[in-house]
Amino acid sequence: MIEHPKPSAVFVAGATGLTGRAVVARLCKRQIPVVAHVRPDSARLDEWKEHFSSLGAEVDTTAWDEVAMSEAMKKHKPEWVFALLGTTRARSKASAKQGIEESYMTVDYGMTVLLARALTHAGLRPGFVYLSSIGVHADSQNSYIRARYLVEQFLEESPLPYIIARPSFILGNRDQDRPMERVGAFFGDNLLRLAGFLGAKRLQHRYQSLTNEELAEALIRLAEDPDTRRQTFERHQFPL
Repeated sequence: MIEHPKPSAVFVAGATGLTGRAVVARLCKRQIPVVAHVRPDSARLDEWKEHFSSLGAEVDTTAWDEVAMSEAMKKHKPEWVFALLGTTRARSKASAKQGIEESYMTVDYGMTVLLARALTHAGLRPGFVYLSSIGVHADSQNSYIRARYLVEQFLEESPLPYIIARPSFILGNRDQDRPMERVGAFFGDNLLRLAGFLGAKRLQHRYQSLTNEELAEALIRLAEDPDTRRQTFERHQFPL
């Protein structure tokens, strides 16, 4: 395995999510300086601060405001940025009842684009790792996929040296259970194993689920390879 230089700092947006937690933990284990971003209005803010600090990460609670985030980027000067942001339909509905708009467009698209713009305005060009999704395409009517398509389009037109990763199902211990996702992954993986046994190995590797730990490792490996910039990687292309 080729040894790549360690970055001087890494910023993880979406650090409290399933994949974000695994990315922060793995980076800390490699003794790479990590800034874990936690939303300042998080109900578990103190808990997250304690958790990430215990791993050795710095915690940033900058508000999701473009000017404020740009100043935070100037302060931290990250060489890599992981954009692992996302909401769920259940969380969106719960927020709406409280009069808060938290949709795929405001979180998955809006916050990711805000982060990318903040970096550009700060005069920084770090490796920007964006966690997208399998099945992204221009004609999708699915709001989840549509938001990710728009982010991908934005990044392709931006000056950032982005990396787009498109996984399938992501498994792990979530704060909010997603039973349909677990069921889908279970049956899907079994069908894919059968397809692989019958010779469709590419199909199996393209759609098979990943744990959050496996995905975190793949994202870090993509980030540390300078030849991955401004490229999109499907599940079967992940360095696992």
